[in-house]
This record gives sequence, C-alpha cells and structure tokens, in this order.
Amino acid sequence: MTGSAVPDPARDPAPDDVQRFRALYDANFTAVLGYALRRVEQPADAADVVSEVFLVAWRRYDEAPPGDGRPWLFGIARHVLSNYHRSARRRQRLGGRLRDTLRRDVVPDPAIEIAEWDRVRRTLLRLSPDDRELLMLVGWDGLTPTEAAGVIGIAPGTARMRLARARERFRALWGDAPEGTGHVVGVLFPLAGGAPR
Repeated sequence: MTGSAVPDPARDPAPDDVQRFRALYDANFTAVLGYALRRVEQPADAADVVSEVFLVAWRRYDEAPPGDGRPWLFGIARHVLSNYHRSARRRQRLGGRLRDTLRRDVVPDPAIEIAEWDRVRRTLLRLSPDDRELLMLVGWDGLTPTEAAGVIGIAPGTARMRLARARERFRALWGDAPEGTGHVVGVLFPLAGGAPR
C-alpha cells in the first residue's frame, strides 16, 4: 500500500481494519486506476483521483458493503471524478497552453493500438454522458449491469433497460462498420447474447 492509502492518524484503527483495508486496496487498485484513466486526460490526474478515492474509502470504511468492494469504490470514484471535472473546466479556461504542453507527455491508452479505437471513441462521445458511462462501466470496467446500477445510483432493472437502449444507440451511430471489424465494439457488448446480470 502506498502513501495514498495510509490510515488517517485521527482514527485509532484496529489492526483488523488496517489489514482488511490493505486487502481492499491491493485487490482493487488496478481497477480503480483503470476506471480513472479512462475518464481523465492526464495520467497524473488519474493518480490524484485514485489517491482521493482511497482516502475517502478509508474515512468511510465502516460503510463498505461486504463482498466485492469494487462497485463501492467505483461509486466513490464517480463522485471524486465529478469534482475533478468541475475543477478541470475552470482550469481549461485559465490554463489552455499548459494543458497543451502536458498533453504531449500523455501515456497512450492501452486500447490505442486497436484499429477502430478512434472511431469507437468518437461514437461514444456522440452518446449522452449517462449512456456513455453505463456502457463503459459494463464494457470496459467489467461490472455487471446490477453493479453498474449501484455505482450510478439507479435500480438494477432500470440499468438493464438503459444499457440495452444505450447499446442500440451506439450501434445506430456506429452505422455501417466494415465486415471483420468489431473487437472493441464486441467488448462494449459482452452480454449482447446472454442474460443480463
């Protein structure tokens, strides 16, 4: 565990709490980092988001649900990112030239080598933010529709219905993809032929 997950000295944590939190951190750090990297422009910003997520998680650890902590952490990350994006809009008005300089040093997204990535990204950006977030939570972050519903704060049935509609809208925008493409699109629709979870 790095400095981003150091217990708050104001609390007097029980050793079991520290050990369980360390296990939560170790099991979910990579997933939370991936979640953040796909939603910010700069890797350094993703690191700040992840640090804040685990700080909040430690402070609210007594609220952590049993079992898989990833959806709970994604819910925290969603709120942290909301604050981040508000701040980013302010920075954009004031620091355009600095961002252009930093953008040259961005670590490329791992998906950049996939031939249709640019087209997928452009198509996703044409969707509403709610559709895009739901597709990304299920397709790229690996959550089930029920888990994604918990992150977004809606009922599981509503999430499944919205997911089906978001996939239809994506396919309509995707249009006439040449035969043989579709690796990334296939990742976005992993449950297309199966029962929603």
